[in-house]
Amino acid sequence: MGNKSALVIGATGLVGKELTKKLLSLDDYSEIRIISRNPTGFNDFRLKETLVDFNNLSDVKDKFDVDDVFCCIGTTMKKAGTEERFVQIDYEYPIQIAKYALESGRLKKFLIVTAVGANPESSIFYNQVKGELERDLQTLQLPGLYIFRPSLLLGERKEFRFWESVGKTFSAFLSFFLIGAEKKVWAIQSDQVAAAMVQIAQSGAEGVYFYEPSKIRFLART
Repeated sequence: MGNKSALVIGATGLVGKELTKKLLSLDDYSEIRIISRNPTGFNDFRLKETLVDFNNLSDVKDKFDVDDVFCCIGTTMKKAGTEERFVQIDYEYPIQIAKYALESGRLKKFLIVTAVGANPESSIFYNQVKGELERDLQTLQLPGLYIFRPSLLLGERKEFRFWESVGKTFSAFLSFFLIGAEKKVWAIQSDQVAAAMVQIAQSGAEGVYFYEPSKIRFLART
């Protein structure tokens, strides 16, 4: 059993759920912490789960004293309801999480899921916010920052999403014909993103790294 510790944010989401399963299958971590709004349902002696209102993250600052942080938190404009709420969840929370982890003095790797097309100059609000998040995370000078940019995420969700259903139906067929830059925007399985994150957590060097869908798929196969 290794002596590293990990913190997973967003363990009830598509990627976070798969990621937690994969971390529990490894011997690298002696402790895996989860900060969540709702119970995850996972049961393992190494798990330390804390329920919290994300507006009060300062109440659990002591939980950020870990080696590796996996930040999988995120929402959609539809679920957020307003642009302000979307910014709060997809920008403000991750920035605060990164700051607390850095302040602990123990952090070695900060791995986060954003989105393909993230760009602070984008005319698309969603991509703009994701781009601003990536930009401002880099200013924090984290020891190791690993940014995963998946395209449309596929997996088992509790709620029905029409366009995801369409993507799930046609992704395998169309990906056979897509090449190069076009292929990177097509759908990707959530467990592939989780597998890539775990792979990098085990071997990633210090610095700032970006992983587009094609690289994520490659890492998931290794």
